[in-house]
Amino acid sequence: MLGMVLGVASLITVLSVMNGFALELRDRILSLVPHAVVSSTEGTLTQWQPLATELQAVPFIHSVAPFIEDVALLQSRSRRIGSQVTGIDLQAQRGVSDLHGRILTGDLSQLESQPFTIALGSTLAGQLGAMAGDVIEVVLPTLSVTPLGVFPRVRKLVVVAEFEVGSSIDAVQSYVSLETAGRLFARSGVDGLQIDLGSPDNVAEAVPLLRKMLRKTATVASPSNLSVTDWRDSQGSLFAAVKMEKIMVGILLLAVIAVAAFNIISTLTMSVTEKARDIAVLRVMGFTSLGVMGLFLGHGLLIGTVGIAIGAVLGVFLALWVSDIATLAEQLIGVQLFDPSVYYIGRLPSELQWGDVVITTGLALLLSVMATVYPAWRASRISPVEVLNNG
Repeated sequence: MLGMVLGVASLITVLSVMNGFALELRDRILSLVPHAVVSSTEGTLTQWQPLATELQAVPFIHSVAPFIEDVALLQSRSRRIGSQVTGIDLQAQRGVSDLHGRILTGDLSQLESQPFTIALGSTLAGQLGAMAGDVIEVVLPTLSVTPLGVFPRVRKLVVVAEFEVGSSIDAVQSYVSLETAGRLFARSGVDGLQIDLGSPDNVAEAVPLLRKMLRKTATVASPSNLSVTDWRDSQGSLFAAVKMEKIMVGILLLAVIAVAAFNIISTLTMSVTEKARDIAVLRVMGFTSLGVMGLFLGHGLLIGTVGIAIGAVLGVFLALWVSDIATLAEQLIGVQLFDPSVYYIGRLPSELQWGDVVITTGLALLLSVMATVYPAWRASRISPVEVLNNG
């Protein structure tokens, strides 16, 4: 019973912690990654303003923002690092991301008030050794032909801000104004429109409707060569890996419950051996073999059910309070368990999902039933004549 308690409680707690990490990671990444993107399959969107106005009128679309995006090599005195440089309209960007709320140092508004300025992710800025006010060079993915030969285009930009979301985005992402990006990457239009759907969970329903709408209303504002992608296309592999990790950890911890079920088999088998004479007496008094089998099935299920119930209650309690328990443990031992510089977060997140509780208790109950079948069957096969004669 104790083994069943520990197995069920540990599985519910660990799955809740993994849910918490996945939710924390999703919230951090999607604070900058748009829910959906409308882009052209044939290059840039030159007449994007009418399309943006048309999309703004769609009921399930909350905000629309233009962007220009390309890769470039950022270099300072010490290092050279590749970066994804995104040109944005600051006012429109407020509706599709939380960039303004993620600024650590500097003034993001200077991206538009001053030409050729850039905002860097905190990790990227640290690797470059740059801070607000410093000048870095951007090596662009185009070539300039001069009398001295062919050279890559290089432009100096002033760092005006640093942002941080607490994920890998901080090491690769940088932002410039839409005008600066157009001049850097020689764009006559924009690469696409970022769309906010209110919630990341709305993409499954909204994106197909948006694609259908754009196909039906192919006009100058919304030409037929438009494609729609969402955050699942750009970040789906990451979250699929997190989900697979959760499944594998769940399977491994299910082995603890399986061991507890094996202990039930051992306990009942020993009970059958010790109670063989009592079983024989019951059979002589008229107890049927099915009755004996039901008796031991009930005994095993009682052990399993009580253990599962206690484990479920304990697991739910730990899942709800594990963050506070971890914080209290850190205060008592004086050691930070989760260093933000390593794990991006400074606490142990937990998100209890009742579906996990139902699945865990259901599987544990199934294993308990399977564990009681063999000992109960063996008890029902005991011959009262042989046992009483040998006794």
